[in-house]
Amino acid sequence: MHLKTATTVEEQIAKLEERGIIISDREKAKEILLDIGYYRLGFYLFPFEVTYPSLKHREHRFKENTKIEYAVALYYLDFDLRHILIRYLTRIEIALRTAIIYYISNKYKNSPTWFVDKSVVTSEYANGFNTSVYISIINKPVIARHHKKHINDKFAPAWKTIEFMTLGEVIVLYQNLKMIDDKLKISEHFGVKKTSVFENYLETVRVVRNLCAHGNVLFDLKLHKRVKRGPASWEQKTNGFDLKAAISVISYLLRQISTNREKEMKEQIKTVVEKAKKSFPNIEEML
Repeated sequence: MHLKTATTVEEQIAKLEERGIIISDREKAKEILLDIGYYRLGFYLFPFEVTYPSLKHREHRFKENTKIEYAVALYYLDFDLRHILIRYLTRIEIALRTAIIYYISNKYKNSPTWFVDKSVVTSEYANGFNTSVYISIINKPVIARHHKKHINDKFAPAWKTIEFMTLGEVIVLYQNLKMIDDKLKISEHFGVKKTSVFENYLETVRVVRNLCAHGNVLFDLKLHKRVKRGPASWEQKTNGFDLKAAISVISYLLRQISTNREKEMKEQIKTVVEKAKKSFPNIEEML
């Protein structure tokens, strides 16, 4: 089997037309392909294929009257959604970090490095913290200055250390708290009474945040774990694995932090969807 060879913009346009895409402005199409790229645009053309959503036995034939502008509208909607969501996901991330530092550090005042205290976190987590987490933050200027000043400290205190942990690392820390009361203190701060539901919400936030941060396709999100039923209720028409279900979680958690920010996020999402509708009226069906 031979690898496919690179194609010119002209060849790409010819291939799209051959497969049923309507291109009324060839110069604009060239501009689009040189801007977005043929391969990346393919992610946004996929929903318009006759065999969508199947990835098996794809014919790469498109539905009748499919215009290239439809895929471009979906691309820019996806782009706009990522930039909107990352702003508010960061707000949730900081609030989670702050809540854990505040509540757990104040409960265990005599253990400033409670994240390696086996009476607070699981033994496995405490034993592996140095090599799995701390090794990557020890050279951060704040942490390095701490150790220069306090040469006998193996770790900087929680309020310094946890600030430099990634969202994923903070979530794992939460999961490894030993006491259910400690977990509940954090989850209830965000209006969630079941820690299993809260952990599910955090995993949803982590997945969407990573997709947004790395510029990945968002509109056809398929979560590995279904959003659990809870206070962040999602609409019946979503299956709990898709972007709408994920946004319901983000919206709910954001509301616990600031009702104004939640309203602001919803208004921004509505604005970009309405903008996309001008090029493709049925675009909401793709989300």
